[in-house]
Amino acid sequence: MNDDAMDLRARNRQGTREAISHAALRLAIEQGPNGLALVRVHDIAAAAGVSPRTYNNYFSSRAEAICAFQADQAGRAGQTLRSRPADEPLGEAVIAAMIDLYTDPEPDRAGLRMITSTPELEGEALKAFTMAEGPLAEAIAARTGTDPTRDLFPTVTAAAVAGAIRVAGRHWLAPGNTDSFATILRRALSYVVPVTPPDGPQDQ
Repeated sequence: MNDDAMDLRARNRQGTREAISHAALRLAIEQGPNGLALVRVHDIAAAAGVSPRTYNNYFSSRAEAICAFQADQAGRAGQTLRSRPADEPLGEAVIAAMIDLYTDPEPDRAGLRMITSTPELEGEALKAFTMAEGPLAEAIAARTGTDPTRDLFPTVTAAAVAGAIRVAGRHWLAPGNTDSFATILRRALSYVVPVTPPDGPQDQ
């Protein structure tokens, strides 16, 4: 199989994954506060235009399907940071990368509220963030000349960035908030992202 065919196959698979995820989230929102418990696999598959078997080839649970967009987005965090100019200070690069990743487009407010208000969904989203910390730490290490397997700096910074994104989401959903998600995310990240690694010896 040539590269073009492989790329097309990968795009088709990603398109199917996204269609199933969007259908699952939409149906859960339509069902109200207890939407996760009320949505059935065959309903999701029908709404996405696929068979239940195809659904099961992509996802092992409804929570995984609903949170797939968040998982895919979090999984791109390291790659997005690596795409920033090499001479850009770390703090500026991280903030710009995360703003690009999480605010274009702005999060779906109803979907994010469903996820944060449903323990099973919030747990699935947290798992996605945790899995993304490794690649993000590697990208931070590459920019700072540190070792993510030995030094605390890149791993702690990656975890702090992931935490700031989650907190920013909850704050954005709070009653009475009128700020854009980009404004809140930038503010949250500015509290946790240093410009350079701390001086002194690293942990061995």
